[in-house]
Amino acid sequence: MSLGAEMASHGLKNNVSFFSHVKYEHFIAGISGGVTSTLILHPLDVIKIRFAVNDGKFTATPKYTGIWNAFTTIFRQEGFYGLYRGVTPNVWGAGSSWGLYFLFYSTLKNWIQKGNANTALGPGQHLLAASEAGVVTLFITNPLWVVKTRLVLQYGSGGSSQQYKGMIDALIKIYHQEGIRGYYKGLIPGIFGVSHGAVQFMVYEELKNAHNNYYNLPISTKLTTMQYLAFAALSKIVAAGTTYPYQVVRARLQNQHYSYKGSLHCITQTWKFEGWRGFYKGLGTNLLRVTPATMITFLTYENVSHFLMKHSKENTVR
Repeated sequence: MSLGAEMASHGLKNNVSFFSHVKYEHFIAGISGGVTSTLILHPLDVIKIRFAVNDGKFTATPKYTGIWNAFTTIFRQEGFYGLYRGVTPNVWGAGSSWGLYFLFYSTLKNWIQKGNANTALGPGQHLLAASEAGVVTLFITNPLWVVKTRLVLQYGSGGSSQQYKGMIDALIKIYHQEGIRGYYKGLIPGIFGVSHGAVQFMVYEELKNAHNNYYNLPISTKLTTMQYLAFAALSKIVAAGTTYPYQVVRARLQNQHYSYKGSLHCITQTWKFEGWRGFYKGLGTNLLRVTPATMITFLTYENVSHFLMKHSKENTVR
């Protein structure tokens, strides 16, 4: 058999067996991690988004002097509900996003490993699998993120600022007023933002692999709680520090109070009026929120997925 024919045959076998690498356990574990971290830390997400869209030009946008000032002001003016504006689509979005992301990523990773979880992959392979998983997940969940942003950016307790009564109402009104395109505002910077998840997963996987290689352990070895927390935190800090500007652009494009012609117009306007600092508005709040959120998400995911996979194997043996 020629080399070309052998490669084609190998590719065909991989294509046929691709779906055999899909494990629902990763989907459930991802949902568990995303929902848990979202419910705990949603108020910081509200504050981060409000900081991000404050370009200093639109007077209706609330202005806060810091994280604590934002927290107390929102609580005083809008009550406990104000801190949890947009929590429903955020829970749906985070749960489905993490569930789908871990499902697609683990499936692609397992496919590349040909079913052997102890086969070490390189940084490039981790980056590719995470990028592909991120793009697919983004196209499925972007409407939920648009709704979450719109709900978070409803200021006060009444008046014209209250455009949406809730998640379903927002989905319906966005469709009637803006069509399908309305659901995909911020998609382009979101696609660039896939690099965030890709960098995060690459760093996280490389840290786990380096640790297990150093101690001569199989790369699928279950680590301790502190190790998962440390690796998750470090990977998130690296990813956030390198890719944060896209989140600012994305939030501003999804903001119903101000209209940009597109991603390039938003970028040029931000640079013109705010300089490079404008692309990092809300970064402190973001790191304060996403670092513990990632730690909670990854720790929950790792423990739930290991438990479910172990349970599944035991049932298979029986």
